[in-house]
Amino acid sequence: MKVRLSDAFGNSLLIKRFLIIVFGSVAFYRFNIANKTKVSGSKVLKDLPNNNVIFVSNHQTYFADVTGLIQVFCSTKWGVFDRIDKARYLLNPKLNVYFVAAQETMKAGLLPKLFAYVGSVSIKRSWRLAGKMVDRGVDPGDIKKIYKALNDGWVITFPQGTTTPFEPGRRGTAHIIKETQPIVIPVVVDGFRRAFDKKGLFLKKKGVELSIRFKQPLNIDYNQSSSEILDQIMDSIEQSEKFRGVKKKIKVESVKIS
Repeated sequence: MKVRLSDAFGNSLLIKRFLIIVFGSVAFYRFNIANKTKVSGSKVLKDLPNNNVIFVSNHQTYFADVTGLIQVFCSTKWGVFDRIDKARYLLNPKLNVYFVAAQETMKAGLLPKLFAYVGSVSIKRSWRLAGKMVDRGVDPGDIKKIYKALNDGWVITFPQGTTTPFEPGRRGTAHIIKETQPIVIPVVVDGFRRAFDKKGLFLKKKGVELSIRFKQPLNIDYNQSSSEILDQIMDSIEQSEKFRGVKKKIKVESVKIS
C-alpha cells in the first residue's frame, strides 16, 4: 500500500499534521477553557464516505468557525462524538479536510498563509475585491479546485461568503452541489461572533457558550434549479429570511427574561 505524503494540492501531510496540532492546541484553550463549546449531531459523521462530502455552514468569523469544525472532525475520527474536550485527538487528525476561502483573505498576513496550508481552497470572489464591490465572472479554475478537493475528501463551505448574518447565499455553491451531487451536511454555528474578533484570530470575550450543531444530510433533488437548491441550503443553515424574524424574536424574549 502506497503511503501518501501530500494532499490533493501537493501540500505536505507532515506539515499539515504539525500545523493542525499547533493551531488546534491554541484553539483547544479557546474552545474549552476560555469558553465552552457545545457540539451536537456529530454522530451523523460516523458513516460518511471518505470523500465527496460537503459541509455548508453559516459564517461568523474568518477562521474560528473552520477551526471548530476541524476539531470536531479530529474528535470523531477517534470515535468520540459531540465533544472536543480532549486535546490528544489532535495527534492523529483528519487530513483530507478542505475549506473554501477568499484568496485575498488567505494571503493577508503570515497566520492566514499558514492556516491556508492546513486545507484552504482559495478562490477569487466574483462580487468583491479589496473591500469594493465588483462584478466579474467565476474563474473556472477555482471551480476545478473545489472539485479536486471534493474528490479527495471533505469540503467546508460558507454559501454566504461573508460573516454578515442573513446575507443572501451565492449560487456558486448550489451549482457545485448540483454538478457533483455530494452528501451535503448542514452546520449551524453560534457564539463565535461574540467570543472572537472578525477574523477569529483573537479572543474578544471569555465565558461564551460556543455552539456547533450538525444536521442530517439534505435530501436534494438534483433536477431542481441551482436557485431552488440554494433556497434549501439557506433554510438548512438557518440564514433565510424566515429565520431572521425567528432569531430576532428569540433575542428580544431573552433580553426580557434577563
